[in-house]
Amino acid sequence: MLEALEGSQAIARAVAMCRPQVVAAYPITPQTHIVEGLSGLISSGTLSAQYISVESEFSAASVVMGASAAGSRSYTASAAQGILLMTEVLYNTAGLRIPTVMTVANRAVSAPLSIWNDHQDSMSVRDSGWIQLYCASNQEAVDTTIQAFFISEKTEIPVMVCVDGYTLTHTLEPVDLPAQEDVDAFLPPFRFRRTLDPGAPLTVGTLVSPDFFTEARYINHQAIENAKEIIREADDLFFGLTGRRSGALISQSGNPSGKTGVLVMGSVFGTLSDALASHDEKDQIRLLKLRSFRPFPNEELREAVRGLETLIVLDRSLSPGSGGGILGMEVRSALFGQKSAPRIINAVAGLGGRDLPLSLLGSLVNLSKSPDTPEFLFADIKRSRISEEIFPVKKTNHAEKSSWKNFP
Repeated sequence: MLEALEGSQAIARAVAMCRPQVVAAYPITPQTHIVEGLSGLISSGTLSAQYISVESEFSAASVVMGASAAGSRSYTASAAQGILLMTEVLYNTAGLRIPTVMTVANRAVSAPLSIWNDHQDSMSVRDSGWIQLYCASNQEAVDTTIQAFFISEKTEIPVMVCVDGYTLTHTLEPVDLPAQEDVDAFLPPFRFRRTLDPGAPLTVGTLVSPDFFTEARYINHQAIENAKEIIREADDLFFGLTGRRSGALISQSGNPSGKTGVLVMGSVFGTLSDALASHDEKDQIRLLKLRSFRPFPNEELREAVRGLETLIVLDRSLSPGSGGGILGMEVRSALFGQKSAPRIINAVAGLGGRDLPLSLLGSLVNLSKSPDTPEFLFADIKRSRISEEIFPVKKTNHAEKSSWKNFP
């Protein structure tokens, strides 16, 4: 049954349906409403779980890692600086192959300080070894959260469910929550084959010499690659349960024969889908939604762009000094050397929560028509705001001694 729910409320209820036994919570905008909602469900007796209020995001990640290693299904959520603070534990959790689920309410990383949405936080830990799934709507956030527990526990790889902060977490949408009995049928009770047991002691996370470290990393890499099949399986099984798909690894809309493609992650897919419906050249446009950033669907992407002349990759994160957005560089790598690969234009937009209007689609398509459009650009930059008044340049001669007085 459809209910009008704030995204955070819907996610909290979806998590509760998965019956976690341990929830670790530390507040940080814009994810706070999720763990607040879970707190209410636990205190009311709706969810039987241990709710642990920790003193930092580092502690939150440590608690869920330890709880899962001890055999309890666990969950946490965070954003922005919180993700950075728990980075060490994120690497440990993935390296030890501990299954758990975390919602990332995507938010810009300071400085300058911003509490609004982009993808820089989850992108900053893209190499930590976690699966990363990006949601285009609150319905997808609900469905992906339930699938994430299935995926994590079957692969023994932790999963981040990435949801655009405010744009989704604080927005009311009609959401269809599945019945509890259906979730129970989809997600069996948690069983971790390497559960820590005082009766059968073992060591985890021990020192590994150079003789074995490469092989350990290789095993983790292969496990994440193999997770592609489990992600597809979860989406197929959930479709059989609810009649809904979230797109598995990558999906598309618009004209499958269109010559211009636009590749996006997250909620901007909904914006561009609405814009596409009324676009004058909609018959020439193929809109691609990347759901799985890790594992990255190289082969699936190559198939999805077949026949395109131009592919516009819209990035909501940046790798400063690299000459590109993070998603754009991944796409270039995946398509490098492919016969008939499309021309790639990597456009960064929406950093720090800047509005992504319906007119964005037309702007991007117009950029693709010009042979002079650079391979990488800031699509929504306001040049009038860049001047020497922001970063004044002082001319000095070589004879002048350097001192603190010479700084702007």
